[in-house]
Amino acid sequence: MIHVRGLTRSFGAVEAVRGVDIDVSKGEIVGFVGPNGAGKTTTLRMLTTLLRPTSGTATVADCDLFTDPAGVRRRIGYVAQGGTVGPFSGVGEELVLQARLYGLSRSEARERVTRLLEELDLAGGEKRTAGQLSGGQKRRVDIAMGLLHRPELLFLDEPTTGLDPQSRTNLWGHVRRLRAESGMTVFLTTHYLEEADALCDRILIIDDGTIVASGTPAELKAAHDAGTLDEVFLAVTGRELREGAAA
Repeated sequence: MIHVRGLTRSFGAVEAVRGVDIDVSKGEIVGFVGPNGAGKTTTLRMLTTLLRPTSGTATVADCDLFTDPAGVRRRIGYVAQGGTVGPFSGVGEELVLQARLYGLSRSEARERVTRLLEELDLAGGEKRTAGQLSGGQKRRVDIAMGLLHRPELLFLDEPTTGLDPQSRTNLWGHVRRLRAESGMTVFLTTHYLEEADALCDRILIIDDGTIVASGTPAELKAAHDAGTLDEVFLAVTGRELREGAAA
């Protein structure tokens, strides 16, 4: 589903990403973690066509990232860190509009939105505005927005930041169900290592623009004689506070 070799991105003299190799198979949930300034967000922006790589090769959802970015966009869903629905817009109205932009007829769009809201425990919330929703509900609306066109691959950028433990656990359940019911592949970034441990099949750790460790949570903990992924993270990236400009 994702096949990347030697992906780089420079901003002038700054090498934000320095030769990243990534492989993600269909149906996997893969976590992408790293310190601030490690190149995590830059890599994600490249994989989702928001930023053109400087060099390398990449196939995302069977489309070439360099020559067919439109094909990539048709096949992926992307849920950014910030909310996607305006605070004064009706949730149902916004979702139907987005579905229409993906080419669905009005009746198809309404049917799709109704189904998604039910699946994400938001049934009956069509006429509410985003400003009337809780943090967990807003993130589920964001995920619904990314699922309207039935993507094969879903990118989640720090999907549970700011959520309470109950809302976070609830969202994990929805992500697991997406994979179980549709075989969807999920690639997510997170700063919560316990989230990566609980949710992901494999984890990639990036630091200083390169992948410094990868494996299942159990493999990573065994390789570093660690009891938690936090200990693994500190072992491979160090304990120095990062304030780098490149994310």
